[in-house]
Amino acid sequence: MIKYNLSCKCGENFESWFSSSTEFDSLLKKKLIKCIYCESSSIKKTMMAPNLTSKSNKTVRNNKIEKDVKKQLINIRKYIEKNCTNVGDDFTREARSIHYDKKKSKGIYGKATPEETAELMEEGIEIATIPWVDKSEN
Repeated sequence: MIKYNLSCKCGENFESWFSSSTEFDSLLKKKLIKCIYCESSSIKKTMMAPNLTSKSNKTVRNNKIEKDVKKQLINIRKYIEKNCTNVGDDFTREARSIHYDKKKSKGIYGKATPEETAELMEEGIEIATIPWVDKSEN
């Protein structure tokens, strides 16, 4: 597919897609390309800027996105550490205790295996797994 910027004798410009430049030339010669504003078939191609992205631009953009995500994860970690209790390896037991004993809790965080996490979720205990980014990686 190729996109062309087109210009009509009425002064309007518009874009259109074609399967190839050969298809465009054939349709133009047969006067089958019409202006979307006035229906004229007096159409010509105008200058187009190529849509190129260099590999280095993608790398820079990806690095920025990665840094932004890390910063957000660090902020989440700081918030959790400030507002919740670290129960470490007792996370599964504490989560069940809060859920089943209807204990009040300001929130907990800690460690659980993927199997333990799946079991808690199957029991209807609301939990979230968050990547624990090292705070010094900022």
